[in-house]
Amino acid sequence: MLRVAIRRLPHAEGLPLPAYATEQSAGMDLYAAVTDPVVLGPGERAVIPSGIAIALPPGFEAQVRARSGLALRHGICMANGVGTIDADYRGEIGVLLLNAGREPFTITRGMRIAQLVVARFERIAWVESEVLDDTARGAGGFGSTGTHP
Repeated sequence: MLRVAIRRLPHAEGLPLPAYATEQSAGMDLYAAVTDPVVLGPGERAVIPSGIAIALPPGFEAQVRARSGLALRHGICMANGVGTIDADYRGEIGVLLLNAGREPFTITRGMRIAQLVVARFERIAWVESEVLDDTARGAGGFGSTGTHP
């Protein structure tokens, strides 16, 4: 198991550290470290503090992802799709939420607002080429495989 240093910031006192909800969960819940409720109107976005900072080892990243229940029930999603926390970042993890729903949504202290997934990654070096190898798919994209088998 990878051990990662975490720092609880003063405004997160009393909140749980990120944790896996089940034995097989890939993501850990992040909690809103707000002091006062934040109301997101339809179409509005805001950075919600998590109250934590982490020190990932080289070769790892943390991905901040939306919670599916908030998206389904309230239209609350990540404004940037997936947020990336780099191994050399030591600041507070902020969660950029967007209300894509039709009603205002209130974020309260301690609410589970996102998931954090830690993953290994590889750095690459580009090798410029005039020709790429052939595949069955080729250049087909944007729905080229259809919607049904």
